[in-house]
Amino acid sequence: MSRALLVLALLIAACSDDDPDVTSPQPTTTSPEPTSTSTSSPSTTSTTTAPVAFEAVAVQATEVARVEGPTAMATRPGADDLLFVVEREGRVRVLRDDRLQPEPLVDISDDVTSGGERGLLGIAFSPDGGRLYLSYTDTNGDSRVDELLMTGDAVDLGSRRQVLAVDQPFRNHNGGDITFGPDGFLYIGLGDGGSGGDPQGHGQNTDTLLGSLLRIDPINRGSDPYAVPAGNPFVAGGGRAEIWAYGLRNPWRFSFDRGTDDLWIGDVGQGGLEEIDLLPAGSPGGANFGWNRLEGTQPFRGDPPGEHVLPIFEYPTREGCAVTGGYVYRGRAIAGLQGAYLFGDYCNGDVRALVQQGGRVVAERSLGVDVPSLSSFGQRADGELYALSLGGPVIRLDP
Repeated sequence: MSRALLVLALLIAACSDDDPDVTSPQPTTTSPEPTSTSTSSPSTTSTTTAPVAFEAVAVQATEVARVEGPTAMATRPGADDLLFVVEREGRVRVLRDDRLQPEPLVDISDDVTSGGERGLLGIAFSPDGGRLYLSYTDTNGDSRVDELLMTGDAVDLGSRRQVLAVDQPFRNHNGGDITFGPDGFLYIGLGDGGSGGDPQGHGQNTDTLLGSLLRIDPINRGSDPYAVPAGNPFVAGGGRAEIWAYGLRNPWRFSFDRGTDDLWIGDVGQGGLEEIDLLPAGSPGGANFGWNRLEGTQPFRGDPPGEHVLPIFEYPTREGCAVTGGYVYRGRAIAGLQGAYLFGDYCNGDVRALVQQGGRVVAERSLGVDVPSLSSFGQRADGELYALSLGGPVIRLDP
């Protein structure tokens, strides 16, 4: 039986779409970088010392706005007083100094299938703030990433173009999170395509984009809608060139630590274990997180892959239902959380924090904040964090 992606439902029925998984053309490559195959453990070159008073720090939830089914949040470089909140139905709402503005920045609801695990699922601005990227499921239920140019504080609707198109065989496990990494490339998370147990084996198949974390250069270059960085692990063959890492079931929220550039991923489990993965800054591409051979650290189907990255943290699914990945706290308001990774679970709503050192968790605890239907986290330009409830509240985490 398949569990639904945390943001939206506990159980979703599968559909019977057997179309090919990718409809966009094969792009060219760009900037030279070293290539690699895979890593075997989350050993880290950048470490985080347990913050002072971590065990005693107190956090409270402050509701700042209500929107319709929030699923993601982003900031725009150069607009530090603004937060952009995604509504699942297909709109991007703007908060200025934590006050909701009356008109959406953009509304693509006519082009979005919403409900269950589908909808407008991700948002990212380019590092120069001049381009907006939206990740959503279209009217056929397939994954799309579109680009729109910004003109001042407004969106140029006439500039909209499709960057990436990936067909979905089932209704669940769409992933959908997107963000720009510290290297300036766009990272895109895709689930295994759905149903239960990855019946089509996408997680360990590098010839499909499903079940993977992609890395692309989204700038349009001639006839290609995007380019592939030359340092991606499969540029020379052995898999799709866009893939940066694979073996993921449903990466629901991933983020880069702005203090260290480490990559954190919350990957939703099948029914036994929820996992959090860590790739230290400087890790080569090609990491295999094990699904569907492994669920977390435990065997699931067949033998474990020859080389794989084990989660840095896992917990039993029965304690919630689906992990919601978050951010490493780099703000100033809650000193005791400095360097801690915050995350939660859609079902139990409990916001938690952990501290890692040398690739091992050295402290982990609940922060005593309950966010019902916890769908996502957001990070302000100054590092302060927010939590989103699918029920509507946008919540700032305060001392």
